[in-house]
Amino acid sequence: MDKPQKDLTDCEREPIHIPGAIQPHGALAVLDPADLTLLAASANLSDILGCEAVIGSRLGGAIGEKLDEIALWHDSDQPFLRVIARDERTVITAHRSEGLIVVELELANDSSAFSIFSQLNNFVQEIAGQRTVTGALDACARVVQMLSGFDRVLIYRFDEDWNGRVMAESVNDRLPSYLDLRFPAGDIPAQARRLYAQNRLRSIPDADYRAVPIEPSVDPRSGQPLDLSFAQLRSVSPVHLEYMRSMGTRASMSVSIMVDGALWGLVACHSAAPRNLSPMLRDACDFVVQSLAMRIGAQERAEDAAARERLSAIETQLLTAMTGAPDWVAGLMSDPDRLLAQVGATGVAMLTEGRLEVAGEVPDDDAIGAIVHWLDARGVSEIYTTDRLMLDMPQAEAFSRIASGLLALRISDLTSNWLLWFRPEVIETVTWAGNPHKIVREEGRIHPRNSFEAWREQVRGRALAWSEAERSAARNLRTAIVGVVLRRAEEMAQLTRELQRSNRELEAFSYSVSHDLRAPFRHIVGFAQLLREREADMDAKSRHYLQTISDSALAAGRLVDDLLNFSQLGRASLSKSAIDMDKVVNEVMRSINLSTEGRNIEWRVSSLPHTFGDQTLLRQVWYNLIDNAVKYTRPRDPAIITIHGQEHDGKTCYTVEDNGVGFDMAYAAKLFGVFQRLQRAEDFEGTGIGLALVRRILDRHNGSITATGEVGKGARFTFALPLPQKKGRALV
Repeated sequence: MDKPQKDLTDCEREPIHIPGAIQPHGALAVLDPADLTLLAASANLSDILGCEAVIGSRLGGAIGEKLDEIALWHDSDQPFLRVIARDERTVITAHRSEGLIVVELELANDSSAFSIFSQLNNFVQEIAGQRTVTGALDACARVVQMLSGFDRVLIYRFDEDWNGRVMAESVNDRLPSYLDLRFPAGDIPAQARRLYAQNRLRSIPDADYRAVPIEPSVDPRSGQPLDLSFAQLRSVSPVHLEYMRSMGTRASMSVSIMVDGALWGLVACHSAAPRNLSPMLRDACDFVVQSLAMRIGAQERAEDAAARERLSAIETQLLTAMTGAPDWVAGLMSDPDRLLAQVGATGVAMLTEGRLEVAGEVPDDDAIGAIVHWLDARGVSEIYTTDRLMLDMPQAEAFSRIASGLLALRISDLTSNWLLWFRPEVIETVTWAGNPHKIVREEGRIHPRNSFEAWREQVRGRALAWSEAERSAARNLRTAIVGVVLRRAEEMAQLTRELQRSNRELEAFSYSVSHDLRAPFRHIVGFAQLLREREADMDAKSRHYLQTISDSALAAGRLVDDLLNFSQLGRASLSKSAIDMDKVVNEVMRSINLSTEGRNIEWRVSSLPHTFGDQTLLRQVWYNLIDNAVKYTRPRDPAIITIHGQEHDGKTCYTVEDNGVGFDMAYAAKLFGVFQRLQRAEDFEGTGIGLALVRRILDRHNGSITATGEVGKGARFTFALPLPQKKGRALV
């Protein structure tokens, strides 16, 4: 299999633009632009010119009488010159080639100019009245056949792989019809397509011609072969002549259909017998074909503009949905039909920050993950499109039924966020003009196939191609999404700055108020005590009032102290170090036990893992949690308080649980709020700030706390601290 492929590659490299010979229905002369002397000529120049052609001298005859016009033309910007000799039969055509002047002579032997003009005028009126490109193609094929007299004129269009499909045809009974057949890209190799784009028209009057050599065969100044890319008389490849004979054609002419500067297709003319058209008739056919090209270009631009306008309206609706929703992803996916219509897809998947949203017919989650991984590995930075995904990604064959076509947008340059559209497989039966895969090889060289009978092939794994309007709409949507995301990021950054400023102001206010309130409450307690001592003979009710004033002032003072601690916590810096939690808990328990005299408390304390953090603040966490356990187990005899800890998933977890009064889990969310209490103040003392302080301390350590409980059966508080890593090991 490798050898034939190599032969085909060699065939594509054939230097068909420098054949060193011409076809015999005309003659060729190469002139020096400095003095218009002859540098090289085809071997038949003297015969066709009617006078001797001497290298190094000026020519006579039809060329000699036009040398002044050739000189004037050479000094102009015109690419070609075409004039008629005085005999009104010889047509002289000149063009430039690598600094030389190439002159071609041909004989005119066709119908009158009036007849040609009449047919052209009729064609222009007919093509103007066609509503579709198909009608214009049919009209072009008919007019070119009438002008040229060829037996078959077919028009075929190239696809993205350069295979050609016959779209229109005008044929008589001397040659078979090829309408709707496909011709593989190998029938017209790449270098031939380049020549078709440079020189629109090529004529071969007789496939059995004997080539006329150019003498000398190389440019005498540079030693390089003469470039005949723009010469109408250029001799063609023997492989192509063999191809013509296999088709049963003796003469051919092809005219390129150039749409907006690109090779769109060809008008190919075939004759069962030799047929030579004069330059004027060839020009008339070229005029017809280029009129068709302008009609195609106008139609495609109009369709593209209409598609872009329609898709732009959908984009506006999607943008409105995105900007109007708190979550832009949810807004984009809120109307999946509209998102699918944006590019004409049947399925869509949105992957952002590990979140996957899908709509329509899409591969499963694992397949989408594999596609994203493949796109990341491929290094796609913005957009990727294909209508044959399995050619680039072989594993996509498993889901080609629903995802043969993929249009992928990368939403973020920093993270793997993607918007993926899918199109399903469209199974198509293609009818080729002969087996496109058959390779004929003999005598050490490649030959064209010799059969053009209809050969059917089923094509799988391919979706409808994405149009340029759809690709452009996808790019525009990406730009809009990036704009929305950036704007949201800016809004969030601004909101964060405002929140930080508000928090600083609130902390400063709380600190100021708390600090300033401490002195008045001390004064209230102090003066109440002085009043009690001064008025020793007060009645019992008055002493009760004074005691209530003192207790309330003391409670208010404790509340102010807690508020002050809470406000200072957000401002103070952390002093982290390794902490022996067993030692910390023992110190806290000794401190609390001083106030539990007479209580029957059963302590169940396990050995605790070490951690890393601010020891003073974490001691406060332990104090608040253990003090709460002691407080809320007051009705129990015995009170059971359990303390244990363990390392788990890169965290150190500690738990304090009791058999106290517990709480209703319906109110668990309120536990860690400031001033939030689930028990009556008359039953259990406290300010309602302790657990809020605990959570704030743990937040500053990047930790967390959870609580579970049941009314009458106790409560459990578990807090976790991240286990710091250093060189792959945990710090203890």
